[in-house]
Amino acid sequence: MMIAYRYDGTFAGFLTCVWDALESGVEPAAFLPPDGGATLWETREPATDKDRARRLYAALKGRASPAFQKLIARGFLTCLPDKELDLLELIRRGLREGGRVRLDLSDPVLARVNLALTKMWTEWDRLKGFVRFSDLDGFLVGEIEPKNRVLPLLAPHFAARYSGERLALYDRTHHEIFLSHRGRWKLLPAEDFRMGPAGERERAFRALWRRYYQTIAIEGRINPKCQSTHLPKRYRHVMTEFLTDEELEKRLPERDPAGSLGAGTGSAPGKRPADCLEQPSGNRDG
Repeated sequence: MMIAYRYDGTFAGFLTCVWDALESGVEPAAFLPPDGGATLWETREPATDKDRARRLYAALKGRASPAFQKLIARGFLTCLPDKELDLLELIRRGLREGGRVRLDLSDPVLARVNLALTKMWTEWDRLKGFVRFSDLDGFLVGEIEPKNRVLPLLAPHFAARYSGERLALYDRTHHEIFLSHRGRWKLLPAEDFRMGPAGERERAFRALWRRYYQTIAIEGRINPKCQSTHLPKRYRHVMTEFLTDEELEKRLPERDPAGSLGAGTGSAPGKRPADCLEQPSGNRDG
């Protein structure tokens, strides 16, 4: 019997579906988002059970290995198409065969997941240097638009790097925001987010960034292809040195009476249901 699972998009929700599939013996044909995804398959939508998710997550460590456990958790953050089906297959094998599954480089499923992880870590590494923050009323605010859900991995890096600052970093792709103050941080859902207008001091620093970018290269040796290798164009639309004041103004909403830093509709108090059952680390092995 094959069915399609519909779940809330969280890691705990995915593990709940995996538990249900292993317990009932059904064969998932697809995993669907909560707000869409038409299918001709019979659908099942089990309520997210965090207790079962934690038990299954712990079993990945006990019956396979800590490295295999983290492979599954990190694999869920990638943008690999139909990643849930590949991760389900690996979980089945891991529970049955142990941690050696992670070392089977001839397995096409593992190869796809490893390639997706390599691309995600590359994006994570680049964004550590490509993120641009603006000082808005004492809050350092930035935006990213990544392919993979790297914000949980970037969060501990920026929280430690700017431990004395108040930070906000919004992920346009996955609609969540990272907030940090004095090294303590959390992730919250935010369906929409807009920066407030910058003050004169911030505008002056932005102008300096643009002037630096325009003058650092030797005019006779400009190589756009080489520049794109070191700084891919898909990152530039959220980087200060590539945005004019006119472009920035077009992106600004009307000033919120409550302040210049505004999270739009969809923000909710409290922490989003954890996509990892442990606080994610920016370290590839931690």
